[in-house]
Order: sequence, then structure tokens, then C-alpha cells
Amino acid sequence: MGCSIAELRNKEVICKLNGTRIGNVDDVELDINNGRLVSIIIYGKGKIMGVFGKSEDIVIPWSDIDVIGEDTILVNCECPVPKR
Repeated sequence: MGCSIAELRNKEVICKLNGTRIGNVDDVELDINNGRLVSIIIYGKGKIMGVFGKSEDIVIPWSDIDVIGEDTILVNCECPVPKR
């Protein structure tokens, strides 16, 4: 079964270890030499309407992805949880 990058971008990423919502996939990193997906990226959220910078992006290596479901991606990493 395949999945397009556009379909990945609509999926919510959830930490399998503690059940917290990390965010939605914003971007992916590809290795153009071997044509493989290296990681998914969740952009850091802007602080106060984006004027005062933003939090760090969350980069999740492909090896930490456990399950890609219809609406969610479960990951096996201790990613920092974005503050709301």
C-alpha cells in the first residue's frame, strides 16, 4: 500500500509511548541519492502571532515511525510535546 506526501501531510502524529498529540506532518525529508524518506517534520508553532519567533521544529526519523494509519501516525520516540 502506498501513501503520497500530500496524504502524509493530513495525518496527526501521536507519541505511542505516552499518547500525546505531537502535531500534524508539515514536511518530509528525502534522501535524493536513494529515493527514501528520511524523516517527517512538524514545524514549530509561532509565539504570539509569529512576531516573537517560534518553537523548534520536531524532526522524527523514519525509523521511529511505528504505524501509519488512515488518519494518524504513531511514533516510538520521546519527542518534545509542543506547548499550547
